Amino acid sequence: MSEASIAVHADAELLAQAVAARLLVRILDAQTGRGQASVVLTGGRIAAAVYRALAALPAREAVDWSRVDVWWGDERFLPGGDPQRNATQARAALLDAVPLNPARVHPMPASDDPAGSDPEEAAARYAAELAQAARPGTAALPHFDVLLLGVGEDGHVASVFPEHPVHYESRPVSAVRGSPKPPPIRTTLTLPTINTAEEVWLVASGADKARAVGLALAGAGPVQLPAAGVRGTNRTLWLLDRSAAADLPARFRSVR
Repeated sequence: MSEASIAVHADAELLAQAVAARLLVRILDAQTGRGQASVVLTGGRIAAAVYRALAALPAREAVDWSRVDVWWGDERFLPGGDPQRNATQARAALLDAVPLNPARVHPMPASDDPAGSDPEEAAARYAAELAQAARPGTAALPHFDVLLLGVGEDGHVASVFPEHPVHYESRPVSAVRGSPKPPPIRTTLTLPTINTAEEVWLVASGADKARAVGLALAGAGPVQLPAAGVRGTNRTLWLLDRSAAADLPARFRSVR
């Protein structure tokens, strides 16, 4: 697993623009190296700002979007098209503006999915979809070039919340019941799945995230602070604005 590195930007707007530019370059690099790219998206305000910034970049035309796989790290178990769903947000901000291959866009099941409305079954269906796209010779997961995560005020990532039973889940995808943030029912990649990504980027903006960011980088326990327990296999990158970086441990303060 990789050691964490940190980049701090002046404010949320510059952070979103910088992450968008990094993501564009990472997709292009993956396509150069592997012929395709696989990205795991997240939700939230800063994520939406990143997607809008990427959609606005003229250089987005350099990407062969037909060779990009899009996955999600977690989802609110709500009807398809609900504005609270991460997939709805990403489509409005970016995905509907680029020529993706629909077969390579993999939203997590919605609560009104014709295949069934049980969240445990929905998680199993998404795990099966991951397995179908798995790398030859590997167990049950595709290659993820970059996996984006927001960081909650409580240190949660995806829909893995502090001291929630899902933290101990070993299956690739889990249903989440009793989420401390509404809506109460969700589906999420589990930490073992998240940690298979080549690069994991944790993106945080605002003073309300500073304590969680500081504790995670100081070595907090991952059960109490899930953000402390995620690592990319090649790179773990924290992308912050100055407000979110306010409580960085001393060894990281030179990057502010």
